[in-house]
Amino acid sequence: MAELRRLGARSVPVVARGDKYVFAQLIGDVVRFLGLQEKTGPELPPEELARRLDMVLEAHLRYVKQMPGSALERELPNRPRSYRVLLHHVFQIPNAFIDAVEGAGLSYENMVSEPPADIRATEDIARFGQKVRRRVATWWEGLADRSGTQTVETYYGAQPLHEVLERTTWHSAQHARQVMSLLEQQGIAPERPLGPRELQGLPVPSKLWDD
Repeated sequence: MAELRRLGARSVPVVARGDKYVFAQLIGDVVRFLGLQEKTGPELPPEELARRLDMVLEAHLRYVKQMPGSALERELPNRPRSYRVLLHHVFQIPNAFIDAVEGAGLSYENMVSEPPADIRATEDIARFGQKVRRRVATWWEGLADRSGTQTVETYYGAQPLHEVLERTTWHSAQHARQVMSLLEQQGIAPERPLGPRELQGLPVPSKLWDD
């Protein structure tokens, strides 16, 4: 943390050389920072990413409804975050994305903001999730230019919409995978689980949890 403060970075992951650093939110930024000759960029087109994001949100709504209310204040493995905060976070990621594309910019604080006081029960989280899913669908349906070349302001710099949409999709998908694991740990089979076919082409981490 002291090293991050010295650099002026507010979040991780970061790749640094001396006093210069880059946020490692997008592998393309890291490749350019290190001067590597590697081709990077989303594997899936924007249209497919929008479809996958809707699929992830629909799936996560199922898992939220399966989560016992008595488990919501348990803490995740190796991280001081409750199940309730994680369930909300899966929806807050695309909610912050829509804020960004509507002109507010993508801030780290918005993306990781915890659920407000009136979102306590699984029913509250599900209602919020349904609202976010509709918001994403309305944005995509009304988007005239679906090339993904538009620029989105983010806390890790101005980025192509295509890149930010991909990151939003796989980020929510990764956390939805974690929620499936939490259900399984309680002896609950996730309803229509996300599997390799649904995640194909998304750069999700191989591990479910940080060490």
